[in-house]
Amino acid sequence: MPHVLCLRAIHPEAIQAMRDGGCTVEILEDPTPASMAEALPRAEAITVRLTPITREVIGRAGKLQIVARHGVGYDAVDVPALTERGIPLTITPEANAVSVAEHAMMLMLSIARRVTGYDANMRKPIWGTTPALPTIDLAGRTLLIVGFGRIGSRVAKRAAAFDMRILVSDPKVPRNTIRGLGYEPVKDMGEALAAADIVTLHCPSNAETRDMVNAEFLAKMKPGASLVNTARGTLVVEDALVAALKSGHIAAAGLDVFYEEPVTTQLALMGLPNVILTPHAAAGTKESMRRMALSCAESILARFFGTLDADSVVNPETLPRSNA
Repeated sequence: MPHVLCLRAIHPEAIQAMRDGGCTVEILEDPTPASMAEALPRAEAITVRLTPITREVIGRAGKLQIVARHGVGYDAVDVPALTERGIPLTITPEANAVSVAEHAMMLMLSIARRVTGYDANMRKPIWGTTPALPTIDLAGRTLLIVGFGRIGSRVAKRAAAFDMRILVSDPKVPRNTIRGLGYEPVKDMGEALAAADIVTLHCPSNAETRDMVNAEFLAKMKPGASLVNTARGTLVVEDALVAALKSGHIAAAGLDVFYEEPVTTQLALMGLPNVILTPHAAAGTKESMRRMALSCAESILARFFGTLDADSVVNPETLPRSNA
């Protein structure tokens, strides 16, 4: 009977699904080095939310056969160490896409309508619109979507409903595919940045994209444009963004992710009035949390039944050829 170790609780339906599938389930509500050292030797499967899965952690789990990430990012997982052991890492690629796309749209709308500023005024109370808080329509504005995967493509659909002009930059997606969906593929990134009123990021953080939103990137953006990031904080050089926001070259930013997480200290971004910050909460809707948990359970059960879907596996080389 496979033993599943959950590093923090996940949705109870997923726990029950694993138990119904023949697994025993152990939950560490607050994983500490001591509690993990005691529990890891029993683990044949792990579900993980925020806890780093390091080479040391993997080494302590001698029976481990799968790690199921409760989400899509795996920056904190040592994938090479898992691969060396033939252990697949799964993610929940579809489960949170709608929730993150909606959050990105919420940040765009909040920036456009200066929601936080007018909310603060009402609590004083100060009534009515003010020149100090100018608002804009999204309709007719140009949106540049960087990354056109499951989330970016959903953002495009939602932005299209607001009558925005949509530019798409993603070297992995054929230009004709983008055109066929009614959007404009980007040929020259500099020209796209100069044209966009809002830039929204939806790409993974890797060697090619890490720190890509640097001083040079921001300088190429249209004066008065805004930046939204619900992807990964390591895409953005935060000091460069702070400087661009203070200078007014970038009008506003909506950020759900940060360079170092969790954020436990005061960031320079927190002192800026033209920034909206949320604590990596885009995927945290109750519907998304349920979907992600059930996806983890499905992957774990499939691993032990020999039917694991390669589409959800980060390192498919760990699967038998019949699965990969």
